[in-house]
Amino acid sequence: MKIQESAEMYLETILILSQQKEKVHSIDVATSLKFSKPSVSVAVKNLKENGYLIMKEDDSLILTDKGLEIAEKIYERHQFLSDFFILIGVDEEIAIQDACKIEHDLSTETFAALKKHILDFKKNSTK
Repeated sequence: MKIQESAEMYLETILILSQQKEKVHSIDVATSLKFSKPSVSVAVKNLKENGYLIMKEDDSLILTDKGLEIAEKIYERHQFLSDFFILIGVDEEIAIQDACKIEHDLSTETFAALKKHILDFKKNSTK
């Protein structure tokens, strides 16, 4: 289930915003991503048409199960990679930016191997 990086970014942003506020609207996404409202409207339309989100009567955005699955996957990668880069000494702001670039392109296999290696390393270093 591979979708475009931009779609993943929109879904991840909606997930993050939904953790911070009760209702997420297109303007919230536009503000967060620093994109124009028309650009976000087009993206939201495409995400709705492909079954990744729904728009309620009050124009709030809700991720479908399909959209939530992708958003959570990307957000987990983002958090994990950011933490890893900070752990190895990268400045926090740079670590977050780099994680955002990598999270979309890293294969599932490579991410799983990296995650396993780091978790094993942490487990063994606390013994």
